[in-house]
Amino acid sequence: GAAAAGMAATELMLRAGASDVDEDENALGSGPGLQEPLQLGELDITSDEFILDEVDVHIQANLEDDLVKEALKTGVDLRHYSKQVELELQQIEQKSIRDYIQESENIASLHNQITACDAVLERMEQMLGAFQSDLSSISSEIRTLQEQSGAMNVRLRNRQAVRGRLGELVDGLVVPSALVTAILEAPVTDPRFLEQLQELDAKAAAVREQEARGTAACADVRGVLDRLRVKAVAKIREFVLQKIYSFRKPMTNYQIPQTALLKYRFFYQFLLGNERATAREIRDEYVETLGKVYLSYSRSYLGRLMKVQYEEVAEKDDLMGVEDTAKKGFFSKPSLRSRNTIFTLGTRGSVISPTELEAPILVPHTAQRGEQRYPFEALFRSQHYALLDNSCREYLFICDFFAVSGPAAHDLFHAVMGRTLNMTLKHLESYLADCYDAIAVFLCIHIVLRFRNIAAKRDVPALDRYWEQVLALLWPRFELILEMNVQSVRSTDPQRLGGLDTRPHYITRRYAEFSSALVSINQTIPNERTMQLLGQLQVEVENFVLRVAAEFSSRKEQLVFLINNYDMMLGVLMERAADDSKEVESFQQLLNARTQEFIEELLSPPFGGLVAFVKEAEGLIERGQAEQLRGEEARVTQLIRGFGSSWKSSVESLSQDVMRSFTNFRNGTSIIQGALTQLIQLYHRFHRVLSQPQLRALPARAELINIHHLMVELKKHKPNF
Repeated sequence: GAAAAGMAATELMLRAGASDVDEDENALGSGPGLQEPLQLGELDITSDEFILDEVDVHIQANLEDDLVKEALKTGVDLRHYSKQVELELQQIEQKSIRDYIQESENIASLHNQITACDAVLERMEQMLGAFQSDLSSISSEIRTLQEQSGAMNVRLRNRQAVRGRLGELVDGLVVPSALVTAILEAPVTDPRFLEQLQELDAKAAAVREQEARGTAACADVRGVLDRLRVKAVAKIREFVLQKIYSFRKPMTNYQIPQTALLKYRFFYQFLLGNERATAREIRDEYVETLGKVYLSYSRSYLGRLMKVQYEEVAEKDDLMGVEDTAKKGFFSKPSLRSRNTIFTLGTRGSVISPTELEAPILVPHTAQRGEQRYPFEALFRSQHYALLDNSCREYLFICDFFAVSGPAAHDLFHAVMGRTLNMTLKHLESYLADCYDAIAVFLCIHIVLRFRNIAAKRDVPALDRYWEQVLALLWPRFELILEMNVQSVRSTDPQRLGGLDTRPHYITRRYAEFSSALVSINQTIPNERTMQLLGQLQVEVENFVLRVAAEFSSRKEQLVFLINNYDMMLGVLMERAADDSKEVESFQQLLNARTQEFIEELLSPPFGGLVAFVKEAEGLIERGQAEQLRGEEARVTQLIRGFGSSWKSSVESLSQDVMRSFTNFRNGTSIIQGALTQLIQLYHRFHRVLSQPQLRALPARAELINIHHLMVELKKHKPNF
C-alpha cells in the first residue's frame, strides 16, 4: 500500500510540474526560439520491451537517498512536500525571470557590441586580404631588384678589374717627379737615390714587358726612362769605381770599402739589368784591382814571415841513420830561439790544437824586434790562416755583391785569388824541394786538413781544389823524407858507429821520439799510409838494433842492449801514443821476450846446476821414470848445500849487476823482481822434486831452506825506488 501511495505521489508531482511549465510558457508567450511541447503520443508504455525491473532499481536508489529516508522516517506527506517544492521552484523561476528582464538592456548592448565586433573583424579580414595581395606583388618586385643588383655587381667587378689593370699599367708607366729629382740631383749615398733607383728599375722592367705586349703608351715614357737610366748608370759607375780604386792606396784596410760596397749591392744588380757593358767593366776592374792587392799583400807577408824562421833547418844529411860524429852536436837539444828540433815533437804539436790553429796570425816585424824565431809549420799555419780568412771573406763578398753562386762564383773567385794561390803553391813547392823536416811537413798536412774542414763549415767550397793541390805537394815530400830515413837506418853499418855501449843507442832514441811524434799527430786524423810508412821504419829500426846487438861478444850484453833500447823506445812511445797502438804492442812484446831471456841468463851462472837438475827431474817424473832419481843423491846433496851457502851473495851480486846494466831504474827493479820471483819458483819446484819417494829419505833434505823464509829474505834484497 505504501509503495503504491509513493508511486501515485510521484506521478502527481510530475503532472503538476508539467502543467506548471505549460502555464509558464503560456504566460511568457510563444514565439520563435521557444522549445516545442514534448510529444509523447507515440510512446507505447504497453510494449513488451518496457522493462519494469529498471524502474524498481531507480525507485530503490531514490529510497536510499538521505533526504528521502528522513522524509519517510518523519512521516512527511509527500503531496504536501511536493507542492511546497513546486512553490519554491516557481518563486525561484520568477525571480530568475525578473533578473533577466532587469539585465535586458545589458544583453542588448552586448548584442550590439558583438555585432560591431563582427563588422570590425570583417573589415580586418578584408584588410589582411589586401595586405596578402600587396605582399605577393612586393615579393615579385624584390626578385626583380635582386636580379638587377646581381647584374650591377658583375658590372662593378668588371669595372674594378679593368681599373686595377689600367691602374697598374698607368702606375708602371708614369714617371713621378720625385724619381726624376732623386736620380738627377741626389748623391748616390743618399737613401732616396737607392729607393728611387729601385723604382726606376721596376719601371724600366715594366715598360719592357708592356712593349713586348705591344702597349702603345710605352712610347710616351721610353725617352724619359732612358735618359734617367743613363744618368743613374753614370753616377753608379763613378761611385763604384772610386771605391774600387781606393783599394790601391797603400796601407788600406780593404775590408772597409768592401763593407761599404755591400750596402749598395743593388747598384751592380741595376747595372746588370740595364747596362751590362758597365757591369762587366766594374767587375773586371774589381777583379784586376783586388787580384793585385791580394797578390802584393800575400807576397809581402810571406817574405817577411820567412825571415823569422829558425836559422838552422834540417838538411839532407840530417837523417835518422846518420852517425852522430858526421854533424857534431846537431841532434843535441838546440836553443828554442835559434833552431828547430828534427826528430822531437816537443811543443810543436800545439800548432794543430784548436786554440793555436785559429789564433791571430804572426806579425813578422814584431817577432823580429823580439828576436823570436818559429818553425816552418808555425809560419805555414799563419800564412794559410790569413789566406783562409781572406778567401772566405772574398768568396762571400763575391756571392753577395755580384749576385753569383755555384760555378760562376767559383770562377769569379779564382779570377780574383788565382794569382795569389798560384804564388803560394809555387813558394811551397820551392821550399819543400829542400825540406827534410818530416815532422814539419806532417804538421802542415794536418793544418791543411783542419783548415779544409773550417772552410767547409763556413760554406766556402772555392778553396777545395787549392787544398788538394797543397796536399799533393806535402804528401809525396813527407813520404820521401820517411823513405830517406828508412834507407838511412837500413844502410847504417854498426861497425862504423864507434865503441859499443849497452845503453840506448842514439839512433833508437831518434826513432822513438820521431815515431811517437808522428803517431800522436796521426791519432787526431788517422791515415793508413802514414801507419804503413812508420811500420817500415819500425822494421828497419828493429833490424838495426839486432845488428848492433850482434856486435857484442856475450849474450848477456846483447840482451842488456836490446832491453835498454826496447825499454827506452817503449817509454817514449807511451808518453804520446795510445797504449793500444801497434808500435806500443810490438815493443812491449819484444821487451817481455828479451827480459825473460835475460832473467834466465842472469840466473844461469849462480843457479845453473839447480835449474838443470829441476828440469831433468821433472822430465823423468813426467815420463814415469822417477826411479832413476835414486842415483842422484850425491848431486842433490851438493845442490842443497851449495844453494844454502851461496844464495845470499849470489842474489846480492845479481842485483848490483842488474842496476849497473840498465839505465832505467824502474826497468832494472822490474828485472830484479822478476829474477827473484823466478828463483823462488825454481826453489819451490826443487822442493817438490825432493818430496818424491825416491828422495824423501835423503838426509840433506833437513838442510833445505823453508820457502817462506826464503821469500822473506829475498824481499830484503828487492830494491825500492
